This record gives sequence, structure tokens and C-alpha cells, in this order.
Amino acid sequence: MSVLDNWEQWKNFLGDRLDQAQQQGMSQDIINQMAHQVGDYLAQQVDPKNEQERVLADLWSVASEEEQQAIASVMVKLVENNSSN
Repeated sequence: MSVLDNWEQWKNFLGDRLDQAQQQGMSQDIINQMAHQVGDYLAQQVDPKNEQERVLADLWSVASEEEQQAIASVMVKLVENNSSN
């Protein structure tokens, strides 16, 4: 089973990667840029596997570059909050 098949597993996977990036000293700006690149890749290459991913894909597809940056930043915040609970 892929981490993309389950929303909670996906958030946990992202949280683990975020923790690693922060431990290696990456700045928040770099992390947000990487999150945007991941969002772009997923939107172009990966079929959403659950309802949450479908909503994100639909929002991403109609968002401007600035709005996509905001979506990526919010996803970073989501996994930060998820991993601190």
C-alpha cells in the first residue's frame, strides 16, 4: 500500500520528511519551495487516491502560482501541527 492511499499515512509521511528537513537546518522558505515543487509534481504525475487528495488536486489545478504557494505553505503547517500533537 502506498502512502498516497491513506490521508493519515500521507500526512505522517510528510511530517516525517518535514522533521528531517528542519533537523538538517533547512529554512522555512526552502521547505515551502520544496512543498510547492512536490505539489506541482503530484498534480501533474499522480492520480489522487482519496477524497482529500482529489480536493487538493482540484484546488491546485485552478490556483494561480501565488495561490499554489499558499496551498503548499498551508500543507506544511498542517503536517507541522499534526506531528506536534
